[in-house]
Amino acid sequence: MRISNLLAGDRSTPTGLANFDSTTAFVRASASALRGEAFPALGMIHPTLRPLAKRVNRLPRSVRTSLYTRGGANEGVDPDSLGDIDVERFREWVTAQYPDRGYPAVIVGSSNGAAVHLSALLGIPYLPQTFLVPVRRSMDADAIRADIAWGREHAPEFLRANPDVTLAQMHDPNQDRLMVEKLAYFRTKSRVLGPAYEEFLETVLEPGGTILTLECTYEWPAIDLGDRHTFQVGGHGGLEPTEYYEGSELVADFLADQGAGIRAWNTPDPDVEVPESEWGFEPKLRDDVERFARERGHGVRRLSFDHPEDLSPFVADLYRDYYATRSVESNRLFVQSFALLEPWWTLRTGSVPYWTAFNTQPNADALESYLSATEPYDEIWATLFAHGIESAGLASIDRWRSVLSAARTRSGFVGVDEAEFPYDVETHVRYHADLPETIRARYAHPPPMAFDRFEERANDLGPERDIRLHTTASPHAE
Repeated sequence: MRISNLLAGDRSTPTGLANFDSTTAFVRASASALRGEAFPALGMIHPTLRPLAKRVNRLPRSVRTSLYTRGGANEGVDPDSLGDIDVERFREWVTAQYPDRGYPAVIVGSSNGAAVHLSALLGIPYLPQTFLVPVRRSMDADAIRADIAWGREHAPEFLRANPDVTLAQMHDPNQDRLMVEKLAYFRTKSRVLGPAYEEFLETVLEPGGTILTLECTYEWPAIDLGDRHTFQVGGHGGLEPTEYYEGSELVADFLADQGAGIRAWNTPDPDVEVPESEWGFEPKLRDDVERFARERGHGVRRLSFDHPEDLSPFVADLYRDYYATRSVESNRLFVQSFALLEPWWTLRTGSVPYWTAFNTQPNADALESYLSATEPYDEIWATLFAHGIESAGLASIDRWRSVLSAARTRSGFVGVDEAEFPYDVETHVRYHADLPETIRARYAHPPPMAFDRFEERANDLGPERDIRLHTTASPHAE
């Protein structure tokens, strides 16, 4: 395998499904925890390549940034084959990751890192709605109107082959600048469970069990291209949606630093608000979940929240609450960035998880806000996802260090080369290798939190954390 393939990893996902993406990492991490296994190297870098990956930071930064671009291009599918891609194969891949045993509940819905830790705490599978199909093509990162035209030409074949999904084409010339030169981002959202998820639920969900829909209502302005196809400029991170469409001083400075010949992006005016492509929930799936539950005599609970990171303080509260019942000191916070998460080691070290969607200033602000309003932690440790570019709105290493300093005794990073962030390619392997030496506490893995206890605590804690738990169907409903 060439070194440029390190970020793409071993190809173990079906054709068309991104190997190096939030959703696939979250599924792998959740399934590893349910199997009682750790989650090294994002679950995809082959063990024989990990020593090589730990030496990548010795390369010049320009070489490392090219690794991101080439690694991403290696993930892409041929646009002429879009009509052959079947999203149902993606759902089959998801269900094949989990142990085949009975569960009192299953999570279905939005892509979310905090949901991985909820899955691990409850001991139940997590089935995502959203998948990324990266499609090969070469284009200037700032050529947004050209990418819209390209999408209009190539999306119809994919949509005809997959009538049960919506397509949220995304182009982020800021955070994903290195990737969008070589890839079109086709994020799909399932509007139905589909045969694979239905068969899985029928097989593993205990009689009268519960389907917990995870519904992030976060929206983004987009351009409606018709027939279940929208185009989203930008994404959740360091810039507000209006800055992508209207420009700002921060955008102008970023484009100047990149040597671009423009100071704002040339985009059509958005004409629709849609579920944000990576994190938002497409509500049509809820209708199909409720239909399935009525037919099979299962309960449905809806866990809804407005922002991707709203789930993180709530899950942290649940862990603190559960540790208290197990005589485990809940004085250690483990902040986990984007796909750099480790649910097995979180429980093994008696750590409280807090997930940040990315590495930007708003993400740092949200963590700081949480820390200022909760009982202090003695220790705070953090992974920090490195995406190979100093994007607009990126929080500096000093900013992250300042936020972590809220710890009463010890704080710092796990697997981060502070001098090289955000060009720290090695962190994708080192975060796991360094974790046992950084956080030395050890506890026996507890049994899962009972689902009725989760419901009780969700109703108690939810209003304070802007989390809403709704009952929409009960077992044995007519």
